[in-house]
Amino acid sequence: MRHPNQATLALHAGGDLGKLARWKLERHLAKCDACAGEVAAFEDVREAVADLSEVPDLPWNQLAAEMKANIRLGLAAGDCVRTGETPLRDTRWFSGVRLAVACTGVAALIVTGVVLRRPQPPIVFAQTPTVESTANGIQLSSGGTAMGLMNRGVQNVSYVPNAEGAMSASYADSTGGITVNTVYGQ
Repeated sequence: MRHPNQATLALHAGGDLGKLARWKLERHLAKCDACAGEVAAFEDVREAVADLSEVPDLPWNQLAAEMKANIRLGLAAGDCVRTGETPLRDTRWFSGVRLAVACTGVAALIVTGVVLRRPQPPIVFAQTPTVESTANGIQLSSGGTAMGLMNRGVQNVSYVPNAEGAMSASYADSTGGITVNTVYGQ
């Protein structure tokens, strides 16, 4: 005989099983006394837990008075063992050495911030000409200025760069003629 697991028995004790699973388990419980005992134990635990959820009546005012008395007693005990007040400047925690260390740390932070926040060098445009392909054609740029050959109204443009700094664009225009543009960067 195959016994159901503990989770299934606990779900049955709480009434949380589906119809088919409950029907199968009830058939098994009719034949198996061990599993029926487990279900009965789960039901007893559920009843005991339900009784524990009630908050017991406590004398809250009496507890509050006892807590206040204990706090006052602790404060009085602290006053008994306390020695005289020492000014902050006379303690060993406030000294010139500590002040010097703190100032050195702040100075180190400031120097580090200045070093890390150096201004970036200005952007310098390349003085050598550059040839590149763009969405509209081939462009020659040098020193911040540019000139381009535009391929308007064409679809299949083939760009071919070479090692000497030139670029060629070849395409078939609307009349069927093949056009080749070559731009040299010198």
